[in-house]
Amino acid sequence: MEIRSIKWQDTLTIRHKVLWPDKPMSFCHVDGDAQAQHFGVFLDKRLVCVASIYKDNREARLRKFATLACYQGQGIGTKLIKHIIEQLKSDGIKRFWCDARVSAQGFYEALGLEKYNDEFNKSGIAYCKMQIRF
Repeated sequence: MEIRSIKWQDTLTIRHKVLWPDKPMSFCHVDGDAQAQHFGVFLDKRLVCVASIYKDNREARLRKFATLACYQGQGIGTKLIKHIIEQLKSDGIKRFWCDARVSAQGFYEALGLEKYNDEFNKSGIAYCKMQIRF
C-alpha cells in the first residue's frame, strides 16, 4: 500500500463511483479543489481511495473521502486518515473537521473525532459535523 499526493483531477472517478454515482461527474468537483491537498491510496499501482484536505489558517477540513466499494472494510481508509492527521499535526494545524455521513460516524469516532452539532441533510443524505483538536 502506498499513500501519496495526487492531483485533484485524479480524485474525480472515485468520488463519482462511491459518493454520487447518480449525479453527473461535474457534481464531484468542489470549489477550491485547485488549492486543496489531495491524497490517494494505491494498491498494486491502482488508485483505490481518495481524500481531499482544504486548509484555512490553522484548520483543515476533510472533504470527498471515498474508497472503492471492493476495498472498503479493509482498513485502507483508516490508514489514510491516520496518515493525514499526522501530517496535519506536523504542519501546525490545530483543528481537523468534516461533515461526516451519519452512517460513517462510528468510523470517525474511532479515529478520535467527536460530533459537535445536530444532524443535517445534504443532497438527501444525513450528515453531522465532527472534529478533533490537536
